[in-house]
Amino acid sequence: MKRILFPTDFSEVANNAFVHALEFANAVHGELILLHSYAIPAIDDQFFPENFTEVYNTLELSHFELFKDEVPKMRKIMEKNGYGAIEMNHRLMEGELVATIQQCIVEENIDYLIMGTSSATDWETLFSGSNSGAVVTGLQIPMLCIPLDVKYKKLETFGFVTHYKPEDKIALNKILALAKMINAKVKCLYIGHGAAAHTQVETEKWEAEFKSEPVQFLGIKSEDIKQVTLDFIKAESVDVFSILTYKSSDFERLFVANYSKNKSKDIAVPLLVIHA
Repeated sequence: MKRILFPTDFSEVANNAFVHALEFANAVHGELILLHSYAIPAIDDQFFPENFTEVYNTLELSHFELFKDEVPKMRKIMEKNGYGAIEMNHRLMEGELVATIQQCIVEENIDYLIMGTSSATDWETLFSGSNSGAVVTGLQIPMLCIPLDVKYKKLETFGFVTHYKPEDKIALNKILALAKMINAKVKCLYIGHGAAAHTQVETEKWEAEFKSEPVQFLGIKSEDIKQVTLDFIKAESVDVFSILTYKSSDFERLFVANYSKNKSKDIAVPLLVIHA
């Protein structure tokens, strides 16, 4: 059984992503681990020498009460969508979001991470600033990101931009494994730009290697990588766009900015991040 980590701050954005997580768990016959993390602000005990412990405990209790109040609401969302039978466990952890996610992945033997983006709290620390690429690649498991206002629809077509590198082949096999679990297909796009053009022979090699798999290879030459990618998502009816996070890739420049600034009109599908 696949184990799926779903971090939540109980916001509207997170609740929308929770429906995606439920549908995904049902499709792969998985179980959900719901994580709520909180960071207690630093308190200098020099200024609270008498009631320092009481202040700390009060802050901690407030997060516990929030968690206790919100979990039943999540259960109602499950029942409303017909997924009350999905197994769901809970984790309440003190610490920064990224650190608690990484800790939970190890402790709970997590296979997939699903989360909403662009919420009002510190969620954007995953997708903003110079640290975003390092944070994302540091997670080491596939991560499904659900942008604001993207409602769930059945995942029938996975899109993937390839450079025909060895790392791409590993990533494609991971995407295919997931796609076949949910009876979906994969469409791979190669964008030739600059001097980095591959020959038709290279494409034919990949087609031959994956001829028994539900995958189609497409190619185009263009310098406008972002626009071609967005056109590909629309023209090929891509339901989830997959991307491999090369250390030197254009991942942050092309996609992180859109997600953190909530340009859902640009990228109106979930993003599946596979790590190089």
